[in-house]
Amino acid sequence: MSVEVNNESGAEVDEAEFAALARYVLDAMHVHPQTELSILLVGTQVMTDLHVRYMDEPGPTDVLSFPMDELRPGREGEPTPPGLLGDVVLCPEVAAQQARVAGHSTAEELLLLTTHGILHLLGYDHAEPEEEKEMFALQRQLLLTFLAGR
Repeated sequence: MSVEVNNESGAEVDEAEFAALARYVLDAMHVHPQTELSILLVGTQVMTDLHVRYMDEPGPTDVLSFPMDELRPGREGEPTPPGLLGDVVLCPEVAAQQARVAGHSTAEELLLLTTHGILHLLGYDHAEPEEEKEMFALQRQLLLTFLAGR
């Protein structure tokens, strides 16, 4: 698994933990070990620009996902083909605001958002209530099992 983490935000984060989480999620979703993923942390202005440009929405957001090869989860013994999964872009400043409201740390919020972004890259969505229920349950399970094992 090739996971590249680039922090351009100026926020202090444990880049190795993001890479470990990404590898954990990709393994759990049976993604081929030669698949590549990029995680980028950016400031509010960069995230605002991306949000406007790609989602036609004003202001910054917490996470954006940019899929490349449109891979979908594999199965036990049947991983996805190798490829470029895509990019997850995080905004620590927005995550910090959300973490305060949720009552947990910014680091935990960023790990949650990373998991969320990876699931989007794998084709999960939350536009419909049933999709949201499935995605958020999987996101929670993956994050909690990762955190329990560290």
